[in-house]
Amino acid sequence: MKDSTRQCYRSLLPHGARCAAPGGSDLTVEIGIVLAILAVAVVLFVTEWVRMDLVALMCLGAVALTGLVTPKQALSGFSNPAVVTVWAMFMLSAGLTHTGVASIIGRTVLSWAGSGEARMAFVIMSTAGGLSAFMNNIGVAALMLPVVMDIARQTRCPPSRLLMPLAYGSLLGGLTTMVGTPPNLLVGDALREFGYEPFGLFDFTPVGVAVALAGIVFVALVGRRMLPSGDLASETEAEAAELQDLYRLGERAVAVRVLPDSPLVGKSLREARLGSAAGLNVFAIAREGRTIRAPEPHFVLQTDDRLFVEGRLDHFNELQGWRELVIEARDPELNRLLSPSAGLAQLQLSARSSLIGRNLRELDFRRRFGVIVLAIRGPETTRYYDLATAQLCEGDRLLVLGDSAMIEKLDATSEFEPVESIPEPTLIETYRLEGRLFTVRIQEQSILIGKTLSETRIGEAFGLGVLGLIRHGAAQALPDPGEVLQAGDRLLVRGEPEELNVLRGLQRLEIEGEDPRILDQLESERTGLIEIVLAPRTTLVGKTLREISFREKFGLRVLAIQREGRSIRSNLRDTALRFGDALLLFGPREKQVLLGAEPDFLVLTQAAQRVPRTGKAPLAAAIMVATLVPVIAGWLPIAIAGVVGSTVMVLTGCLTMDEAYRSVSWRSIFLIAAMLPMGIALQTTGAAAFLAESGLAVLSPFGVWGVIVGLYLVTSIATMIIPTAALVVIMAPIAITSSTQIGLSPYAAMMAIAIAASASFTSPISHPANVLVMGPGGYRFVDYVKVGVPLTIVVMIVALIVLPFVWAF
Repeated sequence: MKDSTRQCYRSLLPHGARCAAPGGSDLTVEIGIVLAILAVAVVLFVTEWVRMDLVALMCLGAVALTGLVTPKQALSGFSNPAVVTVWAMFMLSAGLTHTGVASIIGRTVLSWAGSGEARMAFVIMSTAGGLSAFMNNIGVAALMLPVVMDIARQTRCPPSRLLMPLAYGSLLGGLTTMVGTPPNLLVGDALREFGYEPFGLFDFTPVGVAVALAGIVFVALVGRRMLPSGDLASETEAEAAELQDLYRLGERAVAVRVLPDSPLVGKSLREARLGSAAGLNVFAIAREGRTIRAPEPHFVLQTDDRLFVEGRLDHFNELQGWRELVIEARDPELNRLLSPSAGLAQLQLSARSSLIGRNLRELDFRRRFGVIVLAIRGPETTRYYDLATAQLCEGDRLLVLGDSAMIEKLDATSEFEPVESIPEPTLIETYRLEGRLFTVRIQEQSILIGKTLSETRIGEAFGLGVLGLIRHGAAQALPDPGEVLQAGDRLLVRGEPEELNVLRGLQRLEIEGEDPRILDQLESERTGLIEIVLAPRTTLVGKTLREISFREKFGLRVLAIQREGRSIRSNLRDTALRFGDALLLFGPREKQVLLGAEPDFLVLTQAAQRVPRTGKAPLAAAIMVATLVPVIAGWLPIAIAGVVGSTVMVLTGCLTMDEAYRSVSWRSIFLIAAMLPMGIALQTTGAAAFLAESGLAVLSPFGVWGVIVGLYLVTSIATMIIPTAALVVIMAPIAITSSTQIGLSPYAAMMAIAIAASASFTSPISHPANVLVMGPGGYRFVDYVKVGVPLTIVVMIVALIVLPFVWAF
């Protein structure tokens, strides 16, 4: 038990300010400013208009610029011992992970799980909780995720019944020690800053263990029954079939045949555009009695090839509208579109252009600049096709068609440098446009009538850019993508007639019908399915598969994405990835093993995991013990011990420096460090006292219990909208001020808000560990509410019962 003698905190209070004390606090200008900054921050945290670490930096700048804190105080968070301890513990945890220490412990304990669902949930949560006491919560969840998935497959238990318990177990375990979770470190540091003796390493253990055990028992016996089942594992003994069921692949599995006179004969899969145009994943091809699984993009099609594909057949229906395309005319139609208001021009990228290194799709070039690019001329070659993905280079010349006034404005910007003016007929000849422009007519019976240009997908599928529209004799350059087509319309299209042959070849594929058994072709000794999720420290959030060139880089095709309980199987290349997504991949097994070494992904199959440095495991374990012993004995502060321990991890080869840097959640570090000045401002301006008195006016009639319950509930509810680290920084001065004014032990108040902040069970966004299991478990938001709310109530009741026995009120 800690000495509750209250000491006045003066070290960070400017101008001789005194500690808050009973007697009242009026609303001053400074209090109004800091509360306004806090209100704006909360709104931004809730709406996510600005990423949370940037919001924290905005708060730092605001309290510094308004003079609420001194410059030294504004930057003090980056040298704060709690912040240093957080990143040091990230690195120490990574050392245990990369040497296999945590995996060995986890797999050994989980071998006792048996096959009973309740017992498995209990053992999984206990193991995760034990590891989380000394490792980062999200790191433990990421480490154990593949192990738990393997257990689910071996026992035929739905992963959805085990993965949420895994996440909750890691959160509950973090409550048991000071280093288990950042909120625990922050409340201890807040006590130190206010002049109290901070919490020790195991001061959280009595309350934390009681809470963790109660939570584990509740989830294992009651909570897991509220989770979705799906009976995925019981439908078949094949792991591949379970994945197919989860991602619902059988609904769109078809076989198509290449007819003898098809224009696709002799073309490669890439040239046939089966993926980009038809939205199909070709996972096998039957030819002359043999099956070629996971064919490469350069595989050449032959007559009577039978293609096993997965995708949406309605894309075929969209292509039917272009069946009767007939080339009517060529160059003269372009001249009808060129006028004083629209014309051709050549733009050259300047050396300081911000467009260099980016592509037209990423830049949204047409919408941003109001012109369409017809060709890109580099120092050696001129590119006419797949322009959207072409990386722009210094000195590239862009042939554009657009409004003449807009072109003049572009030519005058710093993005482009002046080039000699060339007459339009010369440009047409120089860039050889004659053979690359043609017109097509919309027939009376065409199903394209009534559709917009964007809905036809001709540009996306084949790169055939629509440059103009001729209707009732009037020519219109660069029609809007929302332009609705009418019978008799003539479209001026950029491209090659050969592209239309590919289109006709796709239209003439013979569809043999849907048959889920076709998916049996997915598994073989050489090829198979594999499931991955985005790693906690991934850099790919917000990027699309097209942008990261996933197929080209990894040699595997994405068949579906599991997100928030639903399966996404169309437009995958342009779907922005989110943390928590699970991706179902298909391809050669040797490529799957290589994927296990990628730091941006977690492979949910143990066989494809990167091999840890098990030879260093005893050393890593010894370093972790050597780090904690001097802290327990009181010889070293936890921050210094953590820095030394993480340094030794790198020096001894348990961890590389790159791995150490990557293991740290720098977003969390900046969030905590930048929010700490807000806590100082709340205290020094009297805002904490003002809020405390306002709260006490409501809660004081209920006595000490009313105050402690009120602090707990406010913190617990706020975890749904405010990052836990930022929340603790905000609540700490309010809790200490409130406890001081009513004679409550500040240790009890601070431990209450630490437990409330760390018990983030009620939504997937409350903690990254919750999001991590969302995709693989197929969870929806409501699943977290159904289990998380009653679990939160159980944790609160147990915490408030045990708390006064450990920290007397």
